[in-house]
Amino acid sequence: MTPKIPFPIKLTLSFILLALTLMVSLIFGAADISLKEVGLALFSTSSSDHIGVIREIRLPREIAAIFVGAALAVSGAMMQGMTRNPLADPGLLGLTAGANAALAFTLAFVPAANYFGIMIACFIGAAVGAALVFGIGAAKKGGFSPFRIVLAGAAISAFLTAIAEGIGLYFNISKNVSQWTAGGLIGTSWGQLQVVVPFIAVSLLVAFVLARQLTILSLSEEAAIGLGQKTAQIKAILFVVITLLAGAAVALAGNMAFIGLMIPHIIRAIVGTDYRFIIPMSAVAGAIFMLLADLIGRTINAPFETPVAAIIAILGLPFFLIIVRKGGKAFV
Repeated sequence: MTPKIPFPIKLTLSFILLALTLMVSLIFGAADISLKEVGLALFSTSSSDHIGVIREIRLPREIAAIFVGAALAVSGAMMQGMTRNPLADPGLLGLTAGANAALAFTLAFVPAANYFGIMIACFIGAAVGAALVFGIGAAKKGGFSPFRIVLAGAAISAFLTAIAEGIGLYFNISKNVSQWTAGGLIGTSWGQLQVVVPFIAVSLLVAFVLARQLTILSLSEEAAIGLGQKTAQIKAILFVVITLLAGAAVALAGNMAFIGLMIPHIIRAIVGTDYRFIIPMSAVAGAIFMLLADLIGRTINAPFETPVAAIIAILGLPFFLIIVRKGGKAFV
């Protein structure tokens, strides 16, 4: 029998893979840059055209990819655990569509809003989108059904996406809205990271702290209550954390589905069902996945960019169909 690899070793290996993926992402692009120039950009005060490209364009973009991937993967894992729904994902259950609709409202009615204001609007929109989906999903007698929730999510997401597009057309801001809804990290700046990254970092920290409670909650409501958990308060905190993660990700990179669905399923096959292990591993794996998706988008048709959301959808849709076909049995 193959010996089990301890979790700390798995996590360490995942961080090493993340570092290697980051280096590759910094080296390759429309203009390939040498490893030496990457080192100079990161660890010296030297300056040149290529070093400037790394410091002002690629590095903030790849840091954004890391935090967006981690935020979406962890929020998906938390949603799956909290709802015990193998198909839960921020992009499939209305959160990112709600954030997009709120973003369109903000661009149309508060054009002078700064990046912080846009992010707050995304938080509110994500919460409204999720509330609509879960409200519709719970309206019928019988409680939450995974497939009923997914159907409600598809309907609400289509509705909110249509609202965002309608606002864009009516107020002649379609170009501005589409730059967000297309899903991508083009033009990410250090100023944007200073606003968004603290929200994601704090939310991830809270998720790590609540991982044990989430593990118990994922077993059953009765087990959680029997072990003395205040399930209503824990669910409320988890919902706020999920909303912050999804809203911040949309504010930074636009609407992207399937990351929160795929990554937790893959991670469960590696570390099991304990969310004390799933949450940190999902964060690292989500960051790696987003870095790779962004790298493919930048290089597959260079110097033109392929939308990252399209690449993720191509990978995520077959995964989604496999889980549906198995009736959620891929959910370990």
